[in-house]
Amino acid sequence: MTILQTQGLKKIYGSGDTAVHALDGVDLAVEKGEFVAIVGTSGSGKSTLLHMLGGLDRPTSGNVLVDGKDIFALKDEALTIFRRRKFGFVFQNYTLVPVLSVYENIVLPIQLDGNAPDTAYVANIIDTLGLRGKLENLPANLSGGQQQRVAIARALATKPAILLADEPTGNLDSKTSQDVMGLLKVTSQKFSQTIVMITHNEELAQMSDRIVHIEDGRILGGERA
Repeated sequence: MTILQTQGLKKIYGSGDTAVHALDGVDLAVEKGEFVAIVGTSGSGKSTLLHMLGGLDRPTSGNVLVDGKDIFALKDEALTIFRRRKFGFVFQNYTLVPVLSVYENIVLPIQLDGNAPDTAYVANIIDTLGLRGKLENLPANLSGGQQQRVAIARALATKPAILLADEPTGNLDSKTSQDVMGLLKVTSQKFSQTIVMITHNEELAQMSDRIVHIEDGRILGGERA
């Protein structure tokens, strides 16, 4: 079942001779429960694509469909609510709130939506990611790898339809990068979580279910990892 799809997605910055085609007609389909790695060099358009997939930026033309719903047919306020309820985001700089504890960071998006956490589900995530002994810590007292685990836990806690990860190992050493990728793989399988991750690292991408290459704003093809 296709959960996420793009149709002729284009993003152009500027105009005339100085126009930059960051995305140039991207067609992509992601199946429910699939872990897809989008691989490309710097400037290939992969970050722009991820931002479009998550409704963080609007395309010049084309569509992004989530469960068959065109997200850019929504007005800004409705899109913000849809994005908060449907997507989980993991960025390379963690984006944790420094004055909140690990647990408070994990449940923050749920509370912002006016809901109570599913304590059993959140506890399962915490245990899966090895954070049980760190719940009272502030982010500054954690290593980079631990902070990224908290960011992943926060993204999963809302039970998102799709988890979008933007270079989630970009600030980590190679050993910690492998650990984080292993945890993403485990959460994908354990929670049947759909994950789309962008990376420039071909080796890490091999841990996904499918690799999609992007270059000059165009999808080159996909392969099973």
